[in-house]
Amino acid sequence: MTTLDFITELFCRVDDAMTGIPKHTQAVLWPSEIVTLGMLHALKGVGNRAFYRWLTRDYGGLFPRLPERTRLFRLFSTHRAWTFQFLAKPTLLGIVDSFGIELIHPVREGRSPRQIGRKGVSNHRWIVGGKLCLVVNHLGGITGWVWAPANAHDTWFHPIIEAFKDWMVVLGDTGFHAGAGDPPNLKVCVRGEWNDRMLIETVLSMLTLVSHFKKVMHRVADYFEARLAFTVAIFNFLVQWQGWQPDADGFVSLSIADFSL
Repeated sequence: MTTLDFITELFCRVDDAMTGIPKHTQAVLWPSEIVTLGMLHALKGVGNRAFYRWLTRDYGGLFPRLPERTRLFRLFSTHRAWTFQFLAKPTLLGIVDSFGIELIHPVREGRSPRQIGRKGVSNHRWIVGGKLCLVVNHLGGITGWVWAPANAHDTWFHPIIEAFKDWMVVLGDTGFHAGAGDPPNLKVCVRGEWNDRMLIETVLSMLTLVSHFKKVMHRVADYFEARLAFTVAIFNFLVQWQGWQPDADGFVSLSIADFSL
């Protein structure tokens, strides 16, 4: 599949899923166009200027009414809630984990009074940025997410775990355990137990290698949150591009490498 074919099919699938959202009378882009472009930016995994240059140079003909760059990214921020309909459905068993995202180099910490990132530890190294918490179902689809500054402890994410108490038992590592009590549906697993939790490590690895998600360059919280929302949406789209196809043991092999831009 060529990149042109992929973008065309992605737009068709998004458009089919968003038939109930009308276009504003003064809007230049349809809602499905905005979401498709936001997903492409998240999948491409580069900065705003590099993405806009690539889009207008190679595929501008697909979006003839493309607005100016800053206007386009304001649309992503304004309409990021549209991506919530692409979250995967919860299943009986879920997994939770957090993921550090670097926003600036630690040397630059504190230079701006509007800095949204905070200093914290991720993968045994210091970063200045945010921490994304993902809840995935037993197939690997992302059912929920939330973010916090990088200095937040994993117990800060208890509310998103408890939100699934009527649908899922959520497996988490010992970092999610709190002395004051845990959500009733959280199953704290010590090292070596419930190796099914490694599924979420596969999800995070794909986001790192394909979408270059370990480091982004957003400086405003709304734009950073929009990037997270569209990244989750495009991931859920791609892992089930051919449908969920479990093997004889019920294992579903996840991969989005073929869609790397």
